[in-house]
Amino acid sequence: MPNGKLQLPIALDAMGGDNAPACVLRGAAMALVRHPGSKFQFYGNRYLMEPMLQTMPQLKAASEIVHTELAIANDDKPSHAVRRGKGSSMWLAIESVKEGKSCAIVSAGNTGALMAMSKLILRTLPGISRPAIAGLFPTLRGECVMLDLGANVESDSVDLFRFAIMGDAFARAVLGLSRPKIGLLNIGEEELKGRDEVKQARDLIKANGHDLNFHGFIEGNDIAEGTVDVVVTDGFTGNVALKTAEGAARLIRTYLKDAFNSSPVAKAGGFLAYGALKAVKEKLDDRRHNGAMFLGLNGIAVKSHGGADAYSFCNAISVAVELVAHHINDRIIQEIKLSGLPQLTQDASTLAAAVSTAAHEESR
Repeated sequence: MPNGKLQLPIALDAMGGDNAPACVLRGAAMALVRHPGSKFQFYGNRYLMEPMLQTMPQLKAASEIVHTELAIANDDKPSHAVRRGKGSSMWLAIESVKEGKSCAIVSAGNTGALMAMSKLILRTLPGISRPAIAGLFPTLRGECVMLDLGANVESDSVDLFRFAIMGDAFARAVLGLSRPKIGLLNIGEEELKGRDEVKQARDLIKANGHDLNFHGFIEGNDIAEGTVDVVVTDGFTGNVALKTAEGAARLIRTYLKDAFNSSPVAKAGGFLAYGALKAVKEKLDDRRHNGAMFLGLNGIAVKSHGGADAYSFCNAISVAVELVAHHINDRIIQEIKLSGLPQLTQDASTLAAAVSTAAHEESR
């Protein structure tokens, strides 16, 4: 991790997710071992967390609790959360980033609420009109970054160009790549195929993305092949691809389990192949790839799977640590300036924009 220890603690929404607050605390304890010297701020119910922290002395010494009994439920509508969630664990954790009390926020809570609140409180970086959700995908060559995974149902050509810039910065920070290869997801590799927005985005990147290592169009099968390091698409397509990949991984794991339990001979074969099967299981374990960032915000916000366990949540914290350590937002701002895109300014409609984002989440 460059520049040594993090200068500020990481804010954790201790009440977000299906297994909160236990998985949040246990995940933080694992992250403390992985990233010695880290500090954490837990936002949530003190009376639920303090008994657990008593059993984790090292974590207790490296953390503090900001008490609130208000939490955003998983089934709360994002627009409702934006209007009435002030003072909740999620709100306070995000607000701590804005106020400079923490360097990043990690939450396993309601995705739509987290996006809407983050956009309202943190606002967007100069030159960014729409944040995008970026996450990691396993590939035959390692991992790739994919965005947008669901923040924007529709994206125009300029949005896609900005996603390419943000994805490049994310891949440099998290994957440690000096020159990530970028591809636009399309229905074919041919120049004439695809929607106008995608073709126009290709032209924009070729004309203005001078610092981008642009591969061109890719198809769905190229994601798992590892053809590129950064996959750029709109949020509707990206979310469908994400859920399809997660379902396919579960399908393969189930098929393998059923096959090796089908007979005594098959069980014996499974025993002999235990090492290889364990390696396959680990590669297909989506917990290893947990942690999606809301790129484009003026602050680092990382979303964990809602059903995360301690190991999974620890990996989401690790994503936040790497993004902070590599100054990802500084990279994005610099690359936006170099691209020649117009520098957007914040306006008085931030709340309306956040509620609009929430409305898109509710429609999905």
